[in-house]
Amino acid sequence: MKMPLYLIPFIFISVFLLLWAEFHKRQRAIYYLKPFSTILVIAVASMSFGAADHNPVYSIGILVGILFSLGGDIALMFQQNRKAFTLGLGLFLTAHIAYSVVFCSLGRSSAWDILSALILLLAGLGFYSLIRRNLGQMKWPVILYIVIISVMVNRAVAVFSSPVFSTEQARMITAGAILFYFSDVILAANRFWKPWKYQRISLALYYCGQLLIVLAGGYFSIK
Repeated sequence: MKMPLYLIPFIFISVFLLLWAEFHKRQRAIYYLKPFSTILVIAVASMSFGAADHNPVYSIGILVGILFSLGGDIALMFQQNRKAFTLGLGLFLTAHIAYSVVFCSLGRSSAWDILSALILLLAGLGFYSLIRRNLGQMKWPVILYIVIISVMVNRAVAVFSSPVFSTEQARMITAGAILFYFSDVILAANRFWKPWKYQRISLALYYCGQLLIVLAGGYFSIK
């Protein structure tokens, strides 16, 4: 069994406890469990450097992205504070840019890019129409965020056309990017559209998405 897989049960346990703390409003536990869960994912990302045939572009780029995500996780623990929310948004935006750069540099363009871009454009416009009335001064930062995360998912889908990745890796990367996308949609909908009692379930999507993207660099060898 590859080394990164040994950490997966600990990540699942940590995220489960984090969700329990979120639903029961145990704030002190959240302050410990949320960064700890992300640090475990960072540890998995770091292990990809130990693979004999790892791709340094992928390994470094994804590690940079997850490190910015850690900063975003910490900032969003205080998201009721507008400055903290804006900082978290900026840090996650940077993480998405890092992922997009990696997927762009290693992916390949194909006719499917147009279809995925069209679907993401329609989804982005539809979602924006739901939340736009409540954005206020956050209008342009949120628009930029929607654009960047859509680009990230579009470029993740493009790895299917790349000879650099195996089919298993492409599936993991694409699924991870989509889960990340939906976790952000749930958070934004809860804040700018309608509050949802179970919105913290987005954390499960977020960590599953991040883990799939990270594992693609270390568990399956890049060709």
